[in-house]
Order: sequence, then C-alpha cells, then structure tokens
Amino acid sequence: MDRKYFLKRTFNTALLARLVAKAIDIFIVIILSFFFYPMGIVLSLIYISIADSLQHGQSVGKKFIGFFVISLEDGTPCSLKQSIIRNLPLSIPLFFAIIPIWGWVLCFLTGLPLIGLELYLLFKLDSGHRIGDVMADTTVLANDSHQIAMRNQKEGWFDKNTEPCS
Repeated sequence: MDRKYFLKRTFNTALLARLVAKAIDIFIVIILSFFFYPMGIVLSLIYISIADSLQHGQSVGKKFIGFFVISLEDGTPCSLKQSIIRNLPLSIPLFFAIIPIWGWVLCFLTGLPLIGLELYLLFKLDSGHRIGDVMADTTVLANDSHQIAMRNQKEGWFDKNTEPCS
C-alpha cells in the first residue's frame, strides 16, 4: 500500500479547504463592493487587507473552516502588517475597481494573473504556501484542540519544579 497517496490526498483536501475559506472572504468582498459601491470597494479593500489579523489570525472564512494564520518568525497570530502584505495579491487588483469602467478592466487584467499565480504556487509548492504567505512569512494551520491547549498553557512540562528521581 502506498502511504504517500494518503498523505497527498489529505494535503490536497487541506488546500481545497483553504480555497473555500478564501472564497468565503472573497464573497464578503463582492457583496460589499456590489451593494455599497463605491464606498463598498473601500470597505472591501480594508477588510481583505486586515482580514487575517482579525480574531487572532482568523478571517471570517478561516474561522468558518477552522484555520488560522501564524507568523513563521515567532509562531504568534498574524499581525496587521503581515495581513496587509499577505493579501496584497488580492488587494492590488481590488484597488483598481474604485475607478469606474477602466478600473474594473484593470481589476480583471491584474487580478486574474495574480490569482492564477496564487493557485499555481499553492498547489505546486511542497509547503502549500501561496505567494502572500511567502511575502509575509506566514503559514496557515488548522485549529487543533491539542495545539490550542498547548498555546494556552502557562508553563511547559519541562518548567515544572520536580525533584529528580533517586
């Protein structure tokens, strides 16, 4: 039995779950942009830029799916600066959408290649990082009750004052 097959399927399932989480965030952006134009695009731009720094590294989509973003530098939840850098491939095309007609064309002309590059890297890199993760030095993890308990723990197992066995 080829065990690598099972690992690859699990990894691809996680990548698809990440896409669903991002699709939820993009759906929020589209709703805001469409119904509250032109101010909705500004609100969408703000939301998509800071989304991953909300709720301790969870955007609305990531919270729904059960993921969170952490910094690879120190393991803390994604900061505001990292969230802005991480979401540049989505916020740059959205910025052009503020301009009527020609801005929408620029939005699609810049957005499609950037999203294509994001998807390509997401599925081709062994780490499963997209270009935003590489630029901001972040990664996406699944919520795991054991990891959450470990993060909330006040002291590590090696910090306890125990007497050595005689």
